[in-house]
Amino acid sequence: MRSVLTLLFVAACSRSTPPTVAVDAAPAPVVDAAAIDASRASAVDGGAPVASTDESGPYSVLLLTVDSLRADMPWAGYARPIAPNLTKLAERSVRFTEAYSTSSFTSKSIPGLLTGRYPSELARTGSFFTKYLDADKFACTWLKKEAISCIGGHAHMYFGPGQSGFENGFATWKIVPGIKFDYQTDPFVTSDKLAPMAMSMLKDASTTQPFVAWFHFMDPHDEYKSHPESPHFGKKARDLYDEEVFYTDLWMGKLLDWVAEQPWARKTAIILTADHGEAFGEHGATRHAHEVWQPLVRVPLFVAVPGVAPRDVKHPVAGIDVMPTIVQLVGAKNVPAMRGESLLPEVRDPMFGADEKNAGPRDVIVEIPEDDYNERRRALVHQDNEHRYKIIAFGKDQRFSLFDVAVDPDENDDLFTKDRALAAAMKQRYRDASAAIPELPPTGGIPKKDAK
Repeated sequence: MRSVLTLLFVAACSRSTPPTVAVDAAPAPVVDAAAIDASRASAVDGGAPVASTDESGPYSVLLLTVDSLRADMPWAGYARPIAPNLTKLAERSVRFTEAYSTSSFTSKSIPGLLTGRYPSELARTGSFFTKYLDADKFACTWLKKEAISCIGGHAHMYFGPGQSGFENGFATWKIVPGIKFDYQTDPFVTSDKLAPMAMSMLKDASTTQPFVAWFHFMDPHDEYKSHPESPHFGKKARDLYDEEVFYTDLWMGKLLDWVAEQPWARKTAIILTADHGEAFGEHGATRHAHEVWQPLVRVPLFVAVPGVAPRDVKHPVAGIDVMPTIVQLVGAKNVPAMRGESLLPEVRDPMFGADEKNAGPRDVIVEIPEDDYNERRRALVHQDNEHRYKIIAFGKDQRFSLFDVAVDPDENDDLFTKDRALAAAMKQRYRDASAAIPELPPTGGIPKKDAK
C-alpha cells in the first residue's frame, strides 16, 4: 500500500515561487443533489441557500488543516505530549470526537472541505492528483460575490494554481517558496515557512468585514523527518511521525499566539481538522489512500467560537460539514445549498440532539471514487444508541464488511456474515444514501497507469 501511495500524498501544492492568484467568479450555478435523508435539516437540490442564523455573528474564520493528522492525539488520550499548542486550542473548543474526513487522501478529501460535497459528485479528472473543474461548486466563489474574502497559503505543489482547482474563489493564494512537485512523497520541511507566510498574509486582515483564511500544514505527511526542536521517540515510522506532529504544532502555536494578539481575533472563529489520517500497520496499511479504515479517515475536528464553552460532541460528523459551518459563521446569505450541514447548532447548543425537537446524529459517508491508483471505496457510519455501525463497500458494491466501531475501533470483528438482519438493514441504509449522491464519471475517463 505504498508505491503510489506516494500520491497518497494528500498534500497539496503549487509552483516553486509563491504566486498570488485572483480567481474570477464563475457563472450562476446549478444546485444538484437530493438529500441523503429526508429528515436532515440541510437544504439540497432546489433548497434554500445556506444562510447565517447566528445573531451574534458574523465571524471571520481561520481554518487550519494538518495533513495526515490522526485522531489519536494528546487531547484524545494519546500518551505522548506531541501537540501542546493544539491541545490548548482543543481545551477551549467544541471538540467533535467522532469526525470523519471525506476521503483517505488529499485530492479526494480537500474538495469536501471546500465545497460541502463528495468528490464523486464533482466534475473532475480521473488521476490521483485530481483536478476539479467547476468553480461554482467551491463556496469561496460565492463568498467572493458577497465581498467576503478568502485567502489561502499552502506547502505542496499540488495546491499550485491550475493543479487542483482548490484555489477557485480565493482572492489570494500562495505557496511557500522552494518546493517542487514530488509525485512519490513530500520531502520538504515547510511549517517554519508556512506559519510566517500566514502571518504576513493576515497582517492586513479586515477588522470590519468577515474573511476566511485557510492554511494547510504538510509536515506530518511522509517523509517523516526528525527535528532538533522535537523530542526524539525512536526510529520507527510512528516515532518520527510524532516528531513531525510536534514540529508542526510548534509553528502552529506561533501562528495561534500571533493571531490572538490581532484586533480581529475576538471576532474570529478557529476550526482545526485534517484532510485524512495515517496508518501504521493497521489492516496491513501504511501511510494513506486506497482504503477507508478508521486510522485513515477518523480525524480531529474542533471549533473555537468566541464566547462558546468547550465540550465534546460525540456523534459522527463529516468533512463536508465544515464549509456549511464556515458559511454560517461568516454570515453569507447567497451560497447555494450544499450536501453537508452546518455544525454551528451543535457548537452552540449543548442539548443538540437530546430530544425530538432537535436533529439527532446524522449518517456519515466516506468515499474514494475510482481513479488511476484507487479502486472505488465507500463507507457509511450510522450511530444507533451505544452502537456506531460502519459498513464498507469494496469496489462497485461487490463486497461488504460491517463493524461496530464503538466497541471494535480496530475493525477486527466483521459482522456482515454474523448478523444477517443487521447486515441487511445497514446495506439498505447504505444503498439509499448512495442513491442520493449523483456520481459523475471523471472527465476523460480513468488514465492508464502506464500512460505516465
